[in-house]
Order: sequence, then C-alpha cells, then structure tokens
Amino acid sequence: MAQHARPERNSKEGNTAEPERALPILPVRDTVLFPHAVLPLTVGRESSVQLINSLGEDKTIVVVAQREARVDAPQPADLYTIGTLAIVHKVVKMPNQSLFVFAEGLERVRLGEFTQLTPFMRGQVETVPEALPPKSSELEALQRNVLTLFQQIVAGSPTLSDELSTVAMNIEEPGRLVDFIASSLPSLSTADKQDTLETSDVRVRLEKINQHLAKELEVQQLRNKIQSEVQDRVQQTQREYYLREQMKAIQKELGEQDEGQRDIEELRQKIEAAGMPDEVKKEALKELGRLSRMSPMAADYSVTRNYIEWLAVLPWARTSGGDVDIVKAKEVLDTDHYDLKKVKDRILDYLSVRRLKPTMKGPILCFVGPPGVGKTSLGKSIARALGRKFVRISLGGVHDEAEVRGHRRTYIGALPGQIIQGIRRAETKDPVFMLDEIDKVGRDFRGDPGSALLEALDPEQNASFRDNYLDVPFDLSKVLFITTANVLDTISEPLRDRMEIIELQGYTEEEKIHIAFQYLIPRQIEENGITPEQIEFPEKSVSTIIAHYTREAGVRNLERNIGTICRKQARRLAEGKTGKLMVTPQVIQEFLGGIKIRAEGEIAERTKRAGVVVGLAWTPSGGDILFVEANVMKGKGGFTMTGQIGQVMQESMQAALTWVRSNALQLGISENFFAEHDIHIHVPAGAIPKDGPSAGITMATALVSLLTNRPVRPLTAMTGEITLSGNVLPIGGVKEKVLAAKRTGVRDVILPAENKTNVEEDLTPEQLENIQIHYVKTINEVLEVALPSTPIEERQDAEEREKVLTEQTVG
Repeated sequence: MAQHARPERNSKEGNTAEPERALPILPVRDTVLFPHAVLPLTVGRESSVQLINSLGEDKTIVVVAQREARVDAPQPADLYTIGTLAIVHKVVKMPNQSLFVFAEGLERVRLGEFTQLTPFMRGQVETVPEALPPKSSELEALQRNVLTLFQQIVAGSPTLSDELSTVAMNIEEPGRLVDFIASSLPSLSTADKQDTLETSDVRVRLEKINQHLAKELEVQQLRNKIQSEVQDRVQQTQREYYLREQMKAIQKELGEQDEGQRDIEELRQKIEAAGMPDEVKKEALKELGRLSRMSPMAADYSVTRNYIEWLAVLPWARTSGGDVDIVKAKEVLDTDHYDLKKVKDRILDYLSVRRLKPTMKGPILCFVGPPGVGKTSLGKSIARALGRKFVRISLGGVHDEAEVRGHRRTYIGALPGQIIQGIRRAETKDPVFMLDEIDKVGRDFRGDPGSALLEALDPEQNASFRDNYLDVPFDLSKVLFITTANVLDTISEPLRDRMEIIELQGYTEEEKIHIAFQYLIPRQIEENGITPEQIEFPEKSVSTIIAHYTREAGVRNLERNIGTICRKQARRLAEGKTGKLMVTPQVIQEFLGGIKIRAEGEIAERTKRAGVVVGLAWTPSGGDILFVEANVMKGKGGFTMTGQIGQVMQESMQAALTWVRSNALQLGISENFFAEHDIHIHVPAGAIPKDGPSAGITMATALVSLLTNRPVRPLTAMTGEITLSGNVLPIGGVKEKVLAAKRTGVRDVILPAENKTNVEEDLTPEQLENIQIHYVKTINEVLEVALPSTPIEERQDAEEREKVLTEQTVG
C-alpha cells in the first residue's frame, strides 16, 4: 500500500517518555504504519469495525502489526509490542460492510497492559523516544548514501513514482528519512519493516536501511540485466523472422523458392507418385502440412521429415510384375538344388495357382530341417525362379518386439521394424521375404518377437499390417514369407499354426556325391583360385570323405573338407609344384589326417558281445545311430539305467524289462533269474541327453540278447516303441533314421509296420539301395529278425562280422 509523508504535526520528540494512557488497539496484517506517514487500511474484522465505529471526537488509535497474518482473532500475545500511534482522518464504508480507513502515524509507542479485549482491544501505551545521535560527518555521509541508493532504486524501478525521490530529498531528519524509505519500499518484508520500527536508535536504523537498499539495488540491477538480455533475444528473433519473410517475398517475386520450400515440394511430389492408399495419403499430407509450418530449427522438424520420407519411399503400389514361366521356374529350381522334390512341387503349385488367380495371397512356408541341407539358399533360388527381389533377416537371438514392429515415433532414434525395413530394401511390395532361424527367437522383459510375428504371418491379417513407427496399414498379403527352423518344438503353437511346414530331411551318400560334383567342388575350386585342370576328385575319394570324415545330414562339413584339400593344392601351386593333383585316399589322409569315423567297423566290433544293440535316433542335425548296452551281475533283482536319459526313455526301459520278465519262460530264461541278478542298461555317450520312446524295441532286444547269450546280427539297427503286451508302435523321423543307418553302413533296418507309408513316401529307391527294411508288428517278430535262432545262424553271423572287420582293417 502506498504511504505518503505529511508535515510533522504536534511533534513531541524529546528524551522523556510520556505517561501511559489507555487507547483502542487496531491489529493489522502484513502492514506496518510508520510515524509521519498516511496509510489506507481496509478494516473487515467485526472487532476492528466496532473499534472504528466507537471512535468519537478523539480519533486516536494504536496500529500494531500481527506476528502471524493467518490469525483471524488475535490476542495480545499475537501482536508485536511496538506499534504506531495514529489518528484516523477519514472512514469510507464499502458495499461489503467493510471500512476503508485513512490513518496518519504520529509516533512510536510500546504496548503495556491491556485493559479491554472485547469487543475490541484497548490497552495502556507509552511513547518510545528516538535516540538521536550527535551530528557528525560520518552520520551525514551515511544519510547521503541512503538517500542516493534510494534515488537509484526509484530511477530504475518501473513501479515506484519519481515523486518519492523529491520527497526524500526534502526530509532533513535522518529518523524520518529512514521511516519514509522503509514505508515506500515494496520489496521490504513485514518483519524487516517491524524491525526498523522497533529500532529507536536512528544511527542503527540508518545502517539497517542502508544494507536493505544496497541489496535491493543489486537485485534490481540483475533483474534489469536479465530483462535486457531476454529483450535482445526476442528482438533478434523478430528481426530474423522479418528478414525471412522479406526473403520469401523477394524469392516469390523472382520466381525462386528457398531450400525448405523445395524440400516440401519434393516430398509432396514423392507422396503423389508413391501410389499410397487414400487413408495413408491423407495422413502423409497432414504431416507434410505440419512440416511446412515448422521452423527448420524446431525439435520435431527432423522427426516429422524422416516419417514423411519413410511413407513416401515405401513401395505401396510397386510389384515385381510379369507372368512367371512355370517351365523356366522348374529349371531354375533344379539347377540350384538337387532333389528336394516336395519343396519344388509346392513352389510350382503356388506359381500355377497365381497364374490362374493373380490376386491370391502369398503362402507362408516354413522349411524345417537339420543344418546344411540348403534351407536359406533355397529361399534365394525361389526368388530367382519367381523373378522377385529377395530379402532375408535373421531372427536368431532377437529379444525385442520393436525389432519386428518398430518403435513409437516419440522415442529418440525411432525406426520401423525389420519387416518394413526389408520391404523398403526390396523396393517392391511382393518380394520373397525369408525369416531365418525363427525357432531361435527369444523373449524377455522387452517383449515377445514371436507373438509380434503373428500378425505379419497371418494371411487374414497381414493385408493391414501396422508398424508402430508408421502407424498406418501396409499390405503384406502379396509377400511370399519363408521361415526356416532346425526344430519346431521351440516355436509357439499359434505361430506354428499359421505356417505351412515343409520338412527338408538329410541327404544320402549318393545325393551328397551328386551335390559335391555339381555344386561344392566347382565352388571351392573357384573360391581358392585354382582351375579344374589343376585338381581332380574321383567319385571314390569323395565317397571316402563322406563316409570317414563327416557324419552329418547336410553338406557343410563335406564342403569344408573339400575346401581344405583345394587350399592344400593352392599352396602346392604357390610353392612351384605345377602338376595336377589327383585326390586319392592317400592324399586325403595326408591332407585331412587319419580316418575320423569307422561306422561299419564300430557296429560290427561292438555287437560281437551279447547285450549290445544298435538303435536309431533323431537329432536336430539329422538322424544318428546309438548303442544300447545291457549287462547282468549277481544281485537281488535291481535294475539300473544310465546314460543321461530322459523320463520317457526310462519308462521305455521299464516297459521292455517288464515284457521280458513276463515272457521269460518262452524266451528260455529261468523264473528265479531276475530275483538273483541285477541288470544294468547303459546308453552311451553319457554326456549327451537322450529321450523319447522310439528305443523301446532296441532295449527289449538288448535284454533278450544278453539273457539268452545271443549276439545281435551284424550291421542291424532298429527303432520302434514297445508296449507291455509286446506290440510295436510307429515312431517319427523315419527318413532321417534310415539315412543315418545307411550312412553308417547298416544293412538291415527294423521298423514298425505302420511306418511303411513314411518309407514309401519319403525315401526313393536309390536311397533304399543296399538296405533291407523289415517291418514288424510285435517284439517277437523283432527278435526273429535281430537274433540268430540256431547255432548255424550264429556261426554265419560271426563269419560275416569278421569279414566286415577284416575289410575295415585292410581299408
């Protein structure tokens, strides 16, 4: 509130205090009335209104500040002890029943005893005399300094009137000067004003107000500096804006455009030429409009521009086009890959249907097979046969859902997912899109990429695939998705349900030889810098590498070994030996080391003893053989199973033992034998986990062979699940198991009768060459084939086994 000085009236300054007198006391909030100042007061409290109304001819009151402004009904303890004696000059009634009072301060007083508390306070007061210091140069310097600081503050403040400086210059008494300045400074707090009021020593009062003024001047200068800097920046921005507008106007007159406008126009042309659906085009033009109104310096400018560029560059309407020649496509597939008849037939069927119905949706194929059988290279071959672009992304080890569906645009560095990025690289909306290693997708706190793929790999949904970054639908229904996997177990059931599973089994030795001569050897000769005239691989040598240096379903290790031999020849040529290298078994041993695998010899050697039988197993890398060994010792009927076998396999062992014990008399085994002996079955190698029911007949045969002391026939292997009643149930992985048997030199394979259809469908006559398949329905039929029934047959088996071992030794 503004306070104004008045000429001194009835001054009673002196060194002696006047006697106490009882006066009405008016408490005020956040206000301090100084002597010789007029203060407008708003009186609203009922007690205060009654006090003003009770005044007669004597208009003298005491104005005292409250210690806490929040107290509505102050008591004596809530008031400061020093106040100001004042006289009320004018009272104005307000519409809200409050009063507007003009009071003039007369002198400082100290509150004494309160004589009345209701309806308003009345108490004894005594005058507080001022302690006037003697005049001195130091006092005058202090007074002048205070006046100068006050004048500087008034000059620099937009809210203080210049008249205050004039009034202050006309006040000669230092005490009145301090009171006037303290009442005029709006920045001085109520506590500081009260402190000034309570200080009776004029010199001390001058020093205190001097400190306040110095601080206020410093704050004012800082504020003015900040305001000046802000104003300069605003003026600079406005200046740049005006200059830009002028430049635009000049360029418009000259028929030119600035770089930003050219960018906007280029993006608009790209959007028009992209062939977007109406919904997407509307969104793109909306974002382009936002971009055109943005300053290039804005934080969102580059984000919006990148988004529009992504929308404009995607192939919304571009396709590979052109009809596909079915005959030519078949030639391409046959040229690039040997065999794989099922896959090739499925691709040619798709091409035939697409020729009849161009609007058909692309199939989603899943190639499942062991490593090295050509799943990934088959995808490239399919793209070449279709005349389409090929895009491949590897999902192995991907844990983040955003890798598939992109990030929201709100994130820094956000990008679309790998699917949309692949479509952009392909530059057509119907590429062959390979998702490699889909069985190795991970999941963690960042999301489940496998679940994110459900939309993309569903023909009913992917026509409106929404990437998180683009947030507009993109049609993936024309894309030919091909996924690859080694196993199906790790793929979720909903995802597996959306894909057409095509299994790629391993290759036989004959197929590997064909692949080696048609693809692997020419490729390795070229990659190692030699020519076909400098090295020759006879078929027998390739067969030796396959049989004794690799044991795999695919051809990766075979190619690796061929590459090693080619590198050795390259080294020989570099050393000056220019003769042609004929790769003989001796050269192979020299370059690749001694024979690594002796399959036939191993089977013949290990099955010499009764109780050892060869089983067939399926693994993610193709089929393989495993040995089941049984032994017996004196004991109390114990049964031990070892070899890191799973729960299902242990149950198969128990079922096999139960069948043998229940048929002991028929098999020529004493009934008391099991009570007096312990039996141990072991499945090497012990470090490899094994599980599944398909070794049931193998375990039963091993037990019967052991307990009847009849070694199994040489080069015989078997697979099948056994029941307690002796029936043989079908199993899976027939092709892989039969090929594994052939790779290792097995000649007789025992299979469940119900798997005969699988053999006829999946295996060609060439693959079954030199192998005899025995189909069985019961375990008795298995034993008839696997075990010799007469001493003559036993001698014949022993002679055949020795013959195999002798051939291996000579080899």
